[in-house]
Amino acid sequence: MLKKTVATVIGENAGRIGALLPVLHGVQERLGHVPAEAVPLIARALNRSRAEVHGVMHFYHDFRDQPAGRHVVQLCRAEACQAMGSSELERHARARLGIDYGETTPDGRFSLEPVYCLGNCACTPSIRIGDAIHARVTPERFDALIAELENAAP
Repeated sequence: MLKKTVATVIGENAGRIGALLPVLHGVQERLGHVPAEAVPLIARALNRSRAEVHGVMHFYHDFRDQPAGRHVVQLCRAEACQAMGSSELERHARARLGIDYGETTPDGRFSLEPVYCLGNCACTPSIRIGDAIHARVTPERFDALIAELENAAP
């Protein structure tokens, strides 16, 4: 399945200038992440080195090499959010979820990721859960958002 998926995505983007990013996005969209086994396939097809593909994946924070949790929680770490208390929120989120950045809870429900601007600087600190951005998030509001997701049907 992996080889077929990667080949399909590459075929959809064949001939595009700068095909690496669309290919990585396509693979992640279909598989939920870009598995390590996909890197040499992508590199070979696009005439790139594995190091180049790996470097691009790790330069852009949106690419994952492991499956994410059902709910991806991103905490803004940009300067405006830091000035308004995101460091306290980060400590609280790590403790509440029991994970660090780049990790997923053992039950697979939540992944925690840093992000370096959500474009919500006037309403800091901000987080994004899935596609929803939440503003002026306190530790208490964070707990309420997480509890709501924990209590939702799977």
